[in-house]
Amino acid sequence: MSGRVVIPGGSGFIGGAVTDHLLARGYEVVVLTRAPERYEGRGRALRWDGRTLGAWAESLESASAVINLAGKSVDTRYTLENRREIVRSRVDSARVIGEAIGACERPPPVWVQSGTLAVYGDAGDRILDETGPPGEGFSVFVSLLWERALAAAETPSTRKVALRIGFVLAGSGGALDRLTKLAGAYLGGTVGSGRQYLSWLHIDDLSRMILEAIEEPDVEGVYNATGPQPVTNRVFMRELRRSLGRPWSPPAPAPAVRIGAWAMGTEPELALAGRRCVPRRFLERGFTFDHPDLAEALSDVVRR
Repeated sequence: MSGRVVIPGGSGFIGGAVTDHLLARGYEVVVLTRAPERYEGRGRALRWDGRTLGAWAESLESASAVINLAGKSVDTRYTLENRREIVRSRVDSARVIGEAIGACERPPPVWVQSGTLAVYGDAGDRILDETGPPGEGFSVFVSLLWERALAAAETPSTRKVALRIGFVLAGSGGALDRLTKLAGAYLGGTVGSGRQYLSWLHIDDLSRMILEAIEEPDVEGVYNATGPQPVTNRVFMRELRRSLGRPWSPPAPAPAVRIGAWAMGTEPELALAGRRCVPRRFLERGFTFDHPDLAEALSDVVRR
């Protein structure tokens, strides 16, 4: 399979990796971004604002797929205005993509929508697959609105896939960047209790999951996009230090994490909440991971 793939919000680190993965397999990639003049990735970039129809919508006509990665980063303080923009950026982008697909004479056969494992809330040590119930809190509220916006779009000729994406390990970009800098500065100790689970996956495996969602017509509905071996924060931080050649570092108790999060302009729940999720539906399909081992995966991305 080949053809044109349109990636709204594709200018970030996930979009860059997915673009490279698709181009290597003969696809044409069109990235939709608010600032195409500043886009430095591969593929062609078009302007969009994430909420209104425009000339960008023509790129969906006869496209092979749409991969929506749009949404304001949650790595910020949850002020009222930031909360509104986090919600708007997700709901509006899904709504307008649905409108654009609905206006196509030859609509794309598949729409892959990014989501988040945060929908399960702070779930303790319960093992959660796609049948797990939603949790509570703002992040859960956002996640549910995001998925409902996808479900509400009337696109009868377009298959929909919602990927609840875990903590992505990549050479640059994303939350791992922040943790790597802390660990590199000998501040990579256990966070909070250290018992909270982190459901992680390597960026290459995420790219392959997205490709499978595009190319396999029986992939439909909600999938957990995460690795098969979630670990506690204590284990994750230990392996991150080892990958960077750093020794034991002092733990950061929850009060210190809250103060540090405020100083860095982010929310403490991003570090203190945990969920132990598994990709049951991908595993049942026989999906094999190139990087199932945390130590190997971290060593790989640190070398990049």
